[in-house]
Amino acid sequence: MPYDAALANCAIASVGAFSTVSLFFIFGRFSFGYFVGFSLFSMILGFIWLNNFSNFNYDHRLAGLSAAASAVLFLLPAVLINAPVKQRFALSPRALEYSLKFILVLALGTIVAASFYNFRLVSIRQIYDFRNELYFPAPIRYLTGIVSSVLLPFACACYLALNRPWWAAVPLILMLLFYPITLSKFALFSTAWIVVVLVLSRIFEARAATILSILLPMLLGVILMGGFLNEHTLYYFNLVNIRMMATPSSAMDIYNDFFASHPLTWFCQIAFLKPMMNCPYQEQLSLVMQETYRFGNINASLFATEGVASVGPYLAPLVALVCGLVIALGNRVSAGLPPRFVLISSALLPHTFLNVPFTTALLTHGAGLLFLLWYILPRTMFDRKIEPAAS
Repeated sequence: MPYDAALANCAIASVGAFSTVSLFFIFGRFSFGYFVGFSLFSMILGFIWLNNFSNFNYDHRLAGLSAAASAVLFLLPAVLINAPVKQRFALSPRALEYSLKFILVLALGTIVAASFYNFRLVSIRQIYDFRNELYFPAPIRYLTGIVSSVLLPFACACYLALNRPWWAAVPLILMLLFYPITLSKFALFSTAWIVVVLVLSRIFEARAATILSILLPMLLGVILMGGFLNEHTLYYFNLVNIRMMATPSSAMDIYNDFFASHPLTWFCQIAFLKPMMNCPYQEQLSLVMQETYRFGNINASLFATEGVASVGPYLAPLVALVCGLVIALGNRVSAGLPPRFVLISSALLPHTFLNVPFTTALLTHGAGLLFLLWYILPRTMFDRKIEPAAS
């Protein structure tokens, strides 16, 4: 969308007004909701800026107000509700050891099984030549998302907490093996991202690490584009600044435009609801957007999918509130865990919630399973180092 200097003052004013929402992160305690919420706040901030320059034909004032209200109602429970729940069941040290080994075996089995359907060692520039040809049976597809997004980062965090760095490296290596299977940039860079979060969490406290995990990569992109422009720096800028943050904000713009003139889904895009409903869209919404706008398969966050697409801009804030309450459940079951452990074990989920619908992040990518793992994790493992299962 073109930049119009005449609209800059209005854009600055609207972004400045919404920036007061950052008070949640200035005064709030660290939690899983804080971690996820800052990424989503940044995305909405980007949309409110872009909304002022968009050429799409929808009610921009309504869309901006709806997005701002959705962010506030999401963050209220997601950041402020963090009281611990009573732990009625916890894994024994032996069971934890066996569970971590099972995760590694399951990951290896998933990689082997998925490799029978696709395994290509290609450069990032070539992945789109093959992405549309990918096919995996449903069980392998679900396992691929859950294992790579949640189980392996969780195992890495556990081994680090147990002071076993060599074992912690195993999940990171296995995560790299998902790239030639899924041909996904997310899979390729997930290991590097966890390392970045790990380093930041060692240097800074959890709240600062959360904010810097977004700001530092984006600042580096701006610096590189400003003084070191070449093919490599341009690629970094497109990958981090554009793909990581600007694209999710742009998806909000596209979904607002599409559903201003098309029927709402009323959640029929959710796979297990679609057979029971009269859905106006038989394909996934990302494919519908590709066919309409030709910008590629456009997935979007809960604010666009469960919000704008499902119920429209007027009711979207209420849906955001419900999603925030679900995230608050994650806060409560992880309340007794060290902030650094929460950061590492959920390191990939903020990007997941930015780019896929809320229900997809919970189920297909395993965020709901991570809540369960946090709940049953023995808190004593952080008081003393658990020896191998024989102890």
